[in-house]
Amino acid sequence: MNVGVGHTSAAEAVKDALHERDPQATSQIVNCYKYAASIVSRVVSDGYIGMVKTIPQMYRFLYSRAEKATEIGPFRSWVHQFTATNLRGLLERTRPDVVVCTHAFPCGVMSEYKKQFSDAPPVIGIVTDFVVHSFWIHSNIDAYAVATPEMRVAMAARGVPKERVIVAGIPVAAEFCKQVEHRDALRERLGLPPDRCAVLMMGGGLGIGPLEMMMRALDHIEQPLAAIAIVGRNKRMQRRVMEAAQHAGYPLRVLGFVDNVYDYMHAADVLLSKPGGLTSAEALVAGIPMILVKPLPGQEERNTRYLVDRDAALRPKNERDLTRMVAQVLASSEVREQMRHAAARLAKPSAADDIAALIERLAAQEQERIYHAIV
Repeated sequence: MNVGVGHTSAAEAVKDALHERDPQATSQIVNCYKYAASIVSRVVSDGYIGMVKTIPQMYRFLYSRAEKATEIGPFRSWVHQFTATNLRGLLERTRPDVVVCTHAFPCGVMSEYKKQFSDAPPVIGIVTDFVVHSFWIHSNIDAYAVATPEMRVAMAARGVPKERVIVAGIPVAAEFCKQVEHRDALRERLGLPPDRCAVLMMGGGLGIGPLEMMMRALDHIEQPLAAIAIVGRNKRMQRRVMEAAQHAGYPLRVLGFVDNVYDYMHAADVLLSKPGGLTSAEALVAGIPMILVKPLPGQEERNTRYLVDRDAALRPKNERDLTRMVAQVLASSEVREQMRHAAARLAKPSAADDIAALIERLAAQEQERIYHAIV
């Protein structure tokens, strides 16, 4: 089901952190939508992508309306109940000490599961954006990990006890937190020209970002540059971008899905991207200046406002403005350094480890509770 790869990346980062803390620990990443009704998966996946691409104003309206709702609607309630029942067999077989949700949908499902089954394990919700939507908020989730202090305040205002919410950050892979190679050696390994600025362009895991607009904007940059476009898993977008790349006035490499984005973030001078929560968190930790282009309505617009308001990113108004901003960042080491300092103030490189520690604490508390119940 296609709702972006960031949620899975967050889960993998926490899974790796748990294993690093305890090599004997076992964990499993599950796509919760496989246990939902098939029509739900298709509507959420195809409907989301189709709506944000073709009628973004409608999606923005529905998103805002859903956020203001004070209770779960009947359809969403039914979907949560249906999926929770389908998950019963899996949880009975695996007997997890803790269930961790990196997407709002499974968080709602597990809230319902806890209502249906008295032997439900503790549940943690990891919010993978810089602003929280009400879809995440449920009274019986045992703990939340959020990216910002403002999110903790917002959740408390919606009834979540403050002691259940930790400001840990968005978990990213450990490789984003450290650059093991010298930058010149890294650029040589990646095949980037040593005498040009490097621009990294990303369209998100689904490849629906405005990459062609970014490519056109770079054609008007006077500084010598080379660019990398990572299009994700969208094969149609990859073909379009590769065709457009033949007319670029600068060296441009087009890549599909890659598992070493951190290398390119460490090697590049600036990132042009959609402001997905995971991509933005990775960029903050990697310390690369961000220019956020055409955010999708809803969470991406709010992520953009949060990052721009804190000087960790820039947002162009149009293609000409994008050209100006890229030129400004590439021409000024002072601008780049200011943006890196702003990013460092927001970055949470230890998020995955801090969340892993929270999981361990909840698991230990659950084992103690069961022990006392038995004796």
